[in-house]
Amino acid sequence: MNRSISSTDILETGVPMPSVATARFGIGEVVRHRMLDFRGVIFDVDPVFANSEEWYQAIPEGSRPRKDQPFYHLLAENDESTYTAYVSQQNLVRDDSEEPVDHPAVSDLFGDMTDGRYELKAGLKH
Repeated sequence: MNRSISSTDILETGVPMPSVATARFGIGEVVRHRMLDFRGVIFDVDPVFANSEEWYQAIPEGSRPRKDQPFYHLLAENDESTYTAYVSQQNLVRDDSEEPVDHPAVSDLFGDMTDGRYELKAGLKH
């Protein structure tokens, strides 16, 4: 994605800000990993990669996602366990099963699921 850099794209340090892709998914949406066998509900979104370099380097080089895209925090589940996951946008697809996510923290953050999407509890919205 080539575009010209304007003065509004420059941080106070003089460093250009990275281009940011638009998030395709939102808080409360249920998604599946495109290649791995797990699904989850999104509870936070980073506009670009915001995890450690060590975490990033642990991903096999041939399958490392680009850093200049949204990354999603998921309350995730598979057939064996529940956990939190950090996944790039390119590796997620919408889950149309309308099945609830069986993660113990879902009820801490979300209310009921309506039309395949969880509603964030009112006190947690900003």
